[in-house]
Amino acid sequence: MSLLRIEDVSKSEEGRVLVQHVNLNIPACIKLGVMGETGSGKSTLLRMIAGLVQPSSGNIYLDNKRIQGPDEVLLPGHEAIAYLSQHFELRNNYRVHELLEMANKMEDEEAAAIFSICKIDHLLQRKVNQISGGERQRIALAKLLVGKPTILLLDEPFTNLDLFNNRIINKVIQDISNKMALTCVLVSHDPTEILSWADELVVMHHGAMVYKGSPKQAYYQPSSEYLAGLLGEYNHILPEHQLTRKYWDLSDAASSFFIRPEQVEISSDPSIGIPGTVVGVNFLGTTHRVIVRTAEMDMMVFASSVPAIHEIVNLGPKKA
Repeated sequence: MSLLRIEDVSKSEEGRVLVQHVNLNIPACIKLGVMGETGSGKSTLLRMIAGLVQPSSGNIYLDNKRIQGPDEVLLPGHEAIAYLSQHFELRNNYRVHELLEMANKMEDEEAAAIFSICKIDHLLQRKVNQISGGERQRIALAKLLVGKPTILLLDEPFTNLDLFNNRIINKVIQDISNKMALTCVLVSHDPTEILSWADELVVMHHGAMVYKGSPKQAYYQPSSEYLAGLLGEYNHILPEHQLTRKYWDLSDAASSFFIRPEQVEISSDPSIGIPGTVVGVNFLGTTHRVIVRTAEMDMMVFASSVPAIHEIVNLGPKKA
C-alpha cells in the first residue's frame, strides 16, 4: 500500500507548464531519488508534495487524505511532511539548542540521537551566526526531524557545499534513511549521490515523468539519450555502427544503445575486438578517460592503465 499517492498532478504558471500529468505511488520507508535537468519540474513537484505549491490539477494524498495546497489553508505545509529547501533559513540571535527546542516533539533521548546522527551535538550552545554553511544545513535538517515527520523531502541538499561538507551531509542522509522509519525523497542533479542512495529513481523531463524504476537499470539500460546523459558518461551506439553492434551482440538493428565507458575493455591484444587509435587521455583521479577512434566512432573508455596517444589498441565488451 502506498503512503503517498500522486494522481495526475500538473502545474502551470504564467502560461508555462512546469509539471504535467504525474502519477506516482510512493510506499512507506522507501528512498526515492528524483533527477532531471534544470527546469524539468522536479523541485516544483517536491514543493507540491510538501503542500507549499498549489497544483493546477490533480491531487496528492498522504495516508489516503488529500494534501491541501497554500490556496486552501492559512499556513502552507503539512505537519507530517518535512521539506528542506536548498534556500533554507535559520533565525539569527538564537543559540542552536533554542531553535531546536522550539520545533522539538521528541523525548530528550530521541532528540539527542537525532543531533548525533546530524553531527550537530557539539554545536548546541553556539549562536546561529557563529556556524558554517554546512553546519547550518545540518541544524536545519535536525530541526525538521525532531518534529517527527513521516516523510522527509530534500531539495538539492548537496548544492553549494564544498567536498568536505558534501561528504558529511551525504553520510548524515544515509544514516537518517537507514536508522529512521522515514520515507525519504531526494532531488539532486548529481548521479553519484542518487545512484548510491536511492531504492527507486524517478526522472523528470519538460515537466513529465519519463522514467520510474531501478537506479541500476536506468544506469546500465537507459531508454533514451536524455536518461543516459543524466547519469554519467556514455557511448551512443547507432544502428549504422554494425561492427560495434556485432561485438556487443546488439541484435536489434533499428534501436540505439548506450554503453558506459567502464563496460569497455581496452587491450593491445588483436583478438579482443575492434581496432582503434588513441586520440585522447584525461586523468580523472581514480581512472583515466581514454578516447579511441575506431572506423565507426570515437569510443570512450575508463582505464587504469594509460595508453599513449596514437597507440593502436583494441576494444571489446568487458568481461563480468
